This record gives sequence, structure tokens and C-alpha cells, in this order.
Amino acid sequence: MSGPDESAFGALRGQLQEAAQVFADGPGALEGILLGIVDDVDRAVREPLEIFPVCHHSPASATAMARRLREKRPKVVYLELCEDMAPLLTELRNCRLPVAVQAFATETEGFPAEWAPLSVVAPITEASAEYQAIAYALDTPGVELVLVDRSSDHVYQWDERAPLAAAAADPDAPPAEEEAALHGDAVGVEIGDLRPRFAELEEHLLRHGRVRHWSEWWHQYVELPLGDSDHDTYRQVMLLIGSLFRRLAPGDEHRVRVDEDRERYMWTRMREHLTATGTDPADCLYVCGAFHAASRVAEFGVGGADTFEIGPRTATKWQHGLIPSSHAAIEAQFGLAAGSVSIAATVWAKNLRRTKVQPFRLAGQNGAKSGRATKAVAAPAPTVPDPTGSAAGSGQSGAAADRLSGFLRRPPVLDPLDEAELLGWSVDIVRAARRNGYLASTADAIAVFETSILLAGMRDRAKPTPYDFQDAAVTCIEKDSVPGRRDVRRLVEIMMGGDRIGQVGYDALPPLARDVHDRLKPLALRLEQRGVQRALLDIASRPELERCSDVLWMLRRLLPQGAARPIMGERRLGERSIQESWDLALGTHQRALIELGYEGISIEQVLEQRLRRTAYAPQATTATVLETVEDATLYLRSRRLADELGARALETLAAERSVDGAPEVLRRVRRLLAFYRTSEPVLPPWIERFVKTGYAHYCTLLPTAFTDEDAGVRQVAAMLGFLFSMESLALSLGCDRTQLELAVAQSHPEDPPKTALLWAARTQLGHLTRADLRARCDELLDNPLVVPAYPRYLSGFVQALEPVPGLTDFVVEAVSNAFARLPDPVLLPWLPTLITTLRDGGGELAPLLIREAGRIFPGRLTALDAWVPPWREAPDPGVPAAAHRAQADRGVALLAAHPAVCDAVAGLLGCDGAWETVAAGPRGAALVDRHPDTATALAVLLAAG
Repeated sequence: MSGPDESAFGALRGQLQEAAQVFADGPGALEGILLGIVDDVDRAVREPLEIFPVCHHSPASATAMARRLREKRPKVVYLELCEDMAPLLTELRNCRLPVAVQAFATETEGFPAEWAPLSVVAPITEASAEYQAIAYALDTPGVELVLVDRSSDHVYQWDERAPLAAAAADPDAPPAEEEAALHGDAVGVEIGDLRPRFAELEEHLLRHGRVRHWSEWWHQYVELPLGDSDHDTYRQVMLLIGSLFRRLAPGDEHRVRVDEDRERYMWTRMREHLTATGTDPADCLYVCGAFHAASRVAEFGVGGADTFEIGPRTATKWQHGLIPSSHAAIEAQFGLAAGSVSIAATVWAKNLRRTKVQPFRLAGQNGAKSGRATKAVAAPAPTVPDPTGSAAGSGQSGAAADRLSGFLRRPPVLDPLDEAELLGWSVDIVRAARRNGYLASTADAIAVFETSILLAGMRDRAKPTPYDFQDAAVTCIEKDSVPGRRDVRRLVEIMMGGDRIGQVGYDALPPLARDVHDRLKPLALRLEQRGVQRALLDIASRPELERCSDVLWMLRRLLPQGAARPIMGERRLGERSIQESWDLALGTHQRALIELGYEGISIEQVLEQRLRRTAYAPQATTATVLETVEDATLYLRSRRLADELGARALETLAAERSVDGAPEVLRRVRRLLAFYRTSEPVLPPWIERFVKTGYAHYCTLLPTAFTDEDAGVRQVAAMLGFLFSMESLALSLGCDRTQLELAVAQSHPEDPPKTALLWAARTQLGHLTRADLRARCDELLDNPLVVPAYPRYLSGFVQALEPVPGLTDFVVEAVSNAFARLPDPVLLPWLPTLITTLRDGGGELAPLLIREAGRIFPGRLTALDAWVPPWREAPDPGVPAAAHRAQADRGVALLAAHPAVCDAVAGLLGCDGAWETVAAGPRGAALVDRHPDTATALAVLLAAG
């Protein structure tokens, strides 16, 4: 293959030099830029290894690629794609496009920890040049496909951006649609990112092109003119655009350095392959973005300098797979106009019908036409008249003529108006608008038709483009508000080709995802289908469905919300549902399921790894670790893992110096204790040590927590709840109650809620009587300076119901006394404070107060006037002790009258004995007869309580 003649672009250089002198008033920077562009094109065209410049998701590039592959039939195809993604490309035949090739790493070595997980995706659509090259290479015998771009590891090695820069997006931006988030937070790589990096240049092109977005400009001024061009014209124009954008790019040193390193990397890999295999460069084709095709690095070309050293990869272990993609996801990730990829798919189909080019498609591709395979015949390359009079050659054989002069001087070809197509669009959009709640009519269809023609004329177009039609539809149909979920702009995007969503086939799924599908087969659902499906599990009649239930509960724990959502049924410690109902959307969340497969080979393994990672994280708290213990018991039923994580919870508790998580710790320990007491013969050793350690730990922290401003009353109440509710178990394990009494005695809070909480704790310990507590509340109400703070004391008493639930009636009494004694001028100002305090600080304890108030207060309004509160009832000192003895005697008489029960219990206990006759005169009650004041006082106390 011989290169073109040195003077092939001589005439173009002279014309550009004259133009530079005219427009720039003499030679200078403009002349250097214009002549440099021609030099870049000339250099790329002369390269023995044919360079095929492309633009990402461009129908013109895909059409030219298919045509060129059938003409040239290269034996080696070098593709600008991450070299470590090569083994996955054969799995594309098991998928429905669009999909994305993904490299994923959960554990990072050599990268900042906050970057994890690392994810790199390369989306592939059927209307893309890379797919045509992949399909040709994989299905053509004797053809080798070599990926030459940097590896996924190098993508992050060369990334100097701030960590999690994507999180700095506009917080007020509306949430992305579900289809637009299919790639997650992955870093996108693509072939041919061809867009001006000079903001003023892009603004100039958009303004003079009378378009709104770069995608629309590219469609109008590049995509359509190149759709019918021959190979040489297409290649030289794309090289021209790539060189122009490259030379007018701003001086972002990091980005320029990365671009040049990528070019050095790719040329180094290609020369290594050519040397190792001995392949003739004439039999190769290099597919890369037009921006990189116009490279000026010293390593450019087959004969370039071998001065670039490729650095080693880090120790990060990368997993590779295929994930579903969509047009909306591609547009969102790469900043394209909404609907541009769908419009490109429509243009691709039109190009194939018009040019008769036979595209390449992987054998067995999901969605491919069935039937016998037809032998593809290369379509003849279209000939375009050249005003310079040079021959219209095609390919790299012989001298390639200057096609740029003719293309640049040729006036734009105005396509005639296709009234039938435009009329069909207008009718379809009105029909779609009606289905989505718009009050559209036939008059709106006519208005859209005429407005599209009007807008195209205003923009110097004979034929309205899909973007013109979209603007016309929004103007004529969308009125004041959007009645449904989709606006008119979105409806046009769907109508123009729809947001096609890809799907990864079963054979291309990782082992974990296939295992999930296999284990859920008894549900008889099409789990690969997008959308929500209802699953009904009657476990009582079909016990085999219990295993499906286990899988679904683990998926609910691992996958995003909405992938597996229970409608009926729940899973708690010690409980199992006999019937369940689920809404499943595994097809919609296929990417999340696939990424689980990167972490292990089964969901049990992944869940165990995540629980361990959570429990052993540096920021893990005791409550967090106890949650992992509960999940290990609930989902995995693993006593081994639960004991291991429980030991970790004990270590975390001993190291904590804060009481922020005390409420959650108390709640989870109570639940675990109740479960083990009902399901295990003995308590696990770790939970016994946890209770013992927690008792001593909270006793130590209690005095400080009472005075610490950062410790809330809720946290202190939870500490007391742990100490009082676990006291019997802790004492049986060797703890000393004196430690708790000393901790309470050393507590001296100043905050009113904590003061009330301390009073309640002292009452529980027996250091204060009910009468003392009632007297202190009365003193608070009698002091005008303290009355405004009385609601805060009540808040402390309400929180005290957690450790001392026996004070429920006293809290009702304290609230009632406040309403009864305080006058309205005093009561009304702090009433809102009381309500908000009780709601914020004791919302979950309100049912206890309501139930107790319902027991104390009369049930009918008529009885309220004569009702006397129990705490107001005066004791009756004249109650004779004989009455109590009589009741006791009646009880003994009842046992004597029916001795069979006592005889049976005595026999069961192995006691021998005979019934005795009650002797005349007092026996056990003689002491009460001699000293009746004690019994009377006790009766009064019990009546008052």
C-alpha cells in the first residue's frame, strides 16, 4: 500500500493560506492553524496502517465502517477500547443491545479508599462503528480483534479528579429517570468523543447553526452530509474535524496529557502486536476516535518512536461483565441531548435502506432476524463529483485524492420535504399526547406540521429535522402544565425510536445472577423481563417455596429498594411467614444483580462478606455490629457468623466512649435476648459477656452522661433501661448492684429532663418513695419561676418510662395535676412546648400513657363530674383488720373445701403431709392484730399507688 502524493493537498494549502491572509490581515496564528489541520490530515492519510476515524454512536461512522470492512476485509482490527475488556466481547451475542461492557472493583489497592467501588463502562449500540468492527472480527474466520486502549486500571491511575466529583452536581437538579441511571456512578469510556473543547467555538457554531445543542449541530452539519459520502471523503472530513477541535482545544494540561498518553499507549500496543505476529500493516485497520486519529505525538504511526513505557497495573482485582444500558443512560453519561441516540438509531436504519449497505451482526444476537443467513455483498461506494477534477478513488490503494476541497466548496444539499413522513410524525405525536393526558386534537396535528416547516425555514432548512419537529410539538401541544409523567419533549423522543433498553442474556450473566434465576424458578415468573411482577408464595401448602422466600429476603437486603419489595409477610427473629406476596423487578435492576456477581458466587457469600465488612469497618458502632448479628441470624441462620460478629460487638462496646447509640443498642439486645431465650437451651457466651460488660460500661459512663450536654435525655434513659432491664441477668453473671447505686449517687444533672430522669431512677432503686416524688412535683408547680420549665420535667418523666415502666400512672398523674392546678394564663403559654416536647422526645412511649389514662379516667362524660382521681382519694383509717383476715380465712376455707388441687401439686413436688384443722384464735395474723397501724398504712399506700 503506497501513500498519497506529497502534493495531494497542495491546492488546499494554497487556498487556506490565501484565506488566512485575507481574514487575518496577514500570516499569523490563523494560517498556522489552518495549514496545521491540513498537515494532520495529510499525515494520517499517509500512514501505512489505515486509520479509520469515528465519532461515538454516529450512524454515518457505522455505515462507513460496515462498507469499508466489506471492501478491505482486514485481517487484524485494532479497536480503541480498554484492553482488559476483550474476553467479554464474545458474550455480546447473548445480549440485546444496547449493553455496556463493565470493569468493576469493590476492593481497591493503590487507589483512595473513598473512590470504591471502581467502575468503568463502555456502552455499545448497534448503530455504532465499534459494534460493526466487533461483529465483523468475531464472526469472520481468520480475523483478530485487538483492543489497544489503556486498561481499566490505568483509567483510574491517570485520573487526577477530586474524589467523588460526580457528587458535586447541582443539588436542585431534578432526579434522573430510572432508565438514565443504568450506568450508576461508573466512569464512561467511548470511541470518538468528538466535541469542541473550546466553549466559545461551540457557542459560535450553535448560534450560527441556529440549533440548541451540540448533538443537533452534529446531526445537521456533519451526520447528514457524510451519510452518502465515499470512504476517502468520509475519512478526510473526520480527520479534519478531529484536527480542528484538537488545535482549538484549551490548554487543560491534565486532559491534554491524558489524551496524548492514550495515543502513545495505543500506538505502542499496535507496534508490539505487529512485531510479535509479523502482520503486514496493509492488512490491518485501526479504529479510533477522530480526535486521536489526528495525533501529533512522536509515537504516532507504525514507524513512530518507541519511547513510551506502559506502567504496571495496581494490585486491584477487577471483575468484568456486561450490564444493560439504554439510550437515556448513554445520553446522560456523555452529555448528549435527550433523544439524540434514539434519533441516531432512526438515521442508521434510514442509511441502511438508502445506501443498501449490509451491516454486520453477531450470529445468534438477540433481536436478529431469523431465517437463513444471506451472503452479504458490499455496496458500491457512492461517487461524489469533485470540483477540482481529481479522480474519486476509494480506499488506500493508489494515490488518495484531495477530497476536502470539493467537500468544503460544495454547497449544502437541501433534502426535499417529505410530507408523508412529517405528517405521520404529527399524527403520531398527537395520538401519544392523548394517551398521556393532553387535550390534543387534529388541529394540533396540523399546527405541528405547519410549525415544523416554519421552524425549518427560519433555520435555513428545506426539510424539518427531528429537532425542529420536537420544538414544534412542544410549542403547539404543551400548554400550562404536564398532566402525566412525561412531557411532550419526552414523548417525541420515545416516538422517534424510543429509549431502547438493553438486556443481558442468561448465558452472559455471572454465576451469582444465574444461581438467583435458578433458585427462583418455582415462582414461574419471567425474571429477566423489565417491570414489576407479583409473586405469591403459599409456603404452608408448598414448603419448597420457603427457599424462594429466603432468596427474596436476602435480595431485599442486598439490592436497591424496589428490586424485591414485600407486600405481605415479614421476617423477624423467631418468626416465619406462612404466606408472602412480593413485587419483583429484577429485570429493571439487572445491573445491580450483575454487580453482586462481582463480589461472590452466591448471595449468601456476598451477604456474609458485607456483614463482616460492616462490622469490622473503622467507623462501626456497637449498634451497627448488633444489626449485623441480627441480620446473620435472620437471613443466613448462621450461629457461627452470629457468634463471631457478637464477639466483635463486645469489642466495639468496650472501646466506645460515647452513648449516642445507647437506644439502638438497648433495642437490639432486648430483641436478641428474647430470641435466644425462646430458641436456645442456653444463652450464647458472647451475649452473656456483652450484658456483663455493658452493665459495668454504662455504670461507668452514667455520671458523665447526666452532666454532658452532648448526651441527650433519650440516650441516658436508654442507658438506665439497659441497666435496669438487664440487672437480673447481670447480677447472675457476677456483677455488683452497688456499682449501679454508686453511679446514680454520683450523678448530679442540672438539665430539667435529666433531673426528672434521675428521680425516676432513684425511685426504682428505692432511694425515693412515691410520696417524695409527688412532693417534688408539687414543689415545681408551686414555684412560679420553675413552672415554665415544667414541660421539660415531664419530658424526662416520659423518657423514664423506658427504664421504669412502673411510673406510667405517676406520669399521668403529673400531667393531670398540671392541667388541674395551673391557671389558664400560665398553662396556655407553655402548652405548645409541652405538646412538641412530648411528641419529639417520647412519641413511641405515648401508647403507654394513653393506655394508662384510659384505665384511670372514666369512660363516660357524665361520670366525669363525680369522678375523683385515685391520687386524690383519702385513705379510710377505720378499715378493720378483721375484714382482711376474714377474706384470708375465706381463701383458706376454699382450699380446704377443694383439697384435690393441693394434693396433686404436693404429689408432683414429692411432699408428704396431712391437712391440719384450723385452730381457734389467731395464728399467723396475731402480729397484725397487735400492731394494726402498719397494715393500715400499707393499705393506704397501695390504694394511693
